[in-house]
This record gives sequence, C-alpha cells and structure tokens, in this order.
Amino acid sequence: MDNITFSVNGKPVKASAAEADLPLVDFLQEDLGLTGTKFCCGIGVCRACTVSVRRQPGAPPEPMIACSTPLSSLQGVEISTIESVANHDTLHPLQQAFLTHFSFQCGYCTSGFLMAAMTLWDRLVDNPINKQDLDEVVHNTLKDHICRCTGYIRYYEAVKAAILNQPGMTK
Repeated sequence: MDNITFSVNGKPVKASAAEADLPLVDFLQEDLGLTGTKFCCGIGVCRACTVSVRRQPGAPPEPMIACSTPLSSLQGVEISTIESVANHDTLHPLQQAFLTHFSFQCGYCTSGFLMAAMTLWDRLVDNPINKQDLDEVVHNTLKDHICRCTGYIRYYEAVKAAILNQPGMTK
C-alpha cells in the first residue's frame, strides 16, 4: 500500500502505509500535535472525538468519529478539527454562543459537540432551512453526543441562537 494522503485543517498530510490501521484521533494527537480532538470511549459512542470531513471537494461536510476511523479510509478527504474553528483571536459564532450559554462544565466533550454543530453550520451557509425546522435539525445533529456534566439543553440553545443570529442561515 502507498502512503495515505489527505488534508487536515487545509494542510496536506501524509501517513505511511504502516499507519493504515491507526485511528485518526491518534494520528491527529501524536503525529500532528492537534490535541483538541478528544479520545473518550474509544468505540464511537460518546462522539467526543468528532471531526468534520468532506469526502470530495465541494461536498457537504459530515461529522466523523475519529476514535474508530482508520487512516486507510481517509485517502483524499478533507478533515477539519476544532483547531480550525476560530479565526486567529476571533471566536467563531458557535464558540461564542457556547460560552455565552454556559454550555459546558469540564469541556471534555465540547469539541465533539462543536464540530458536529460546525458541520450543520457549513451546510446551512449554502442551504438555509426554515426557522420552524431548526429545533428538529439541531436535535438531529447533536442527539448522539454524550456529555456527563451538563444538561444538553445549553448546547442545543447555543447552536440555535448562533444560527438565528447569523443572517441567511434560516428563512
């Protein structure tokens, strides 16, 4: 097998054939030094390790569980991690909403919630939804994520508020 090439946060990366079975979360943390994607359950249930992926250029982003995704499945994909969300010293509106709504306590699961919300945000930029559908769409985006510290309502409310405050995301 040849090297596996893909991009992370807009930068091309290469993994050796010997790393084909390595989980993405390990590659991100150990090889790239990107520690924002968290390892928690290790079996894809909690979703703390969620990243955003585009399987083809211009394709809509999808959430991906990094703890159980082997590098061998990533040839040619574009991956975005939590480290790509803020613009230098400026927080993304979703990040600011998480802070404003006191969405988390320990914060361990936050990057997973945020990256799932980012996939929704990126899809809504191109395809706004009706306001009356927002509750259901946010619920469907975040429903599988596990947080052991807080009520989920704060995450949901933060995502809804950020989307409603951004012109053009809803109609």
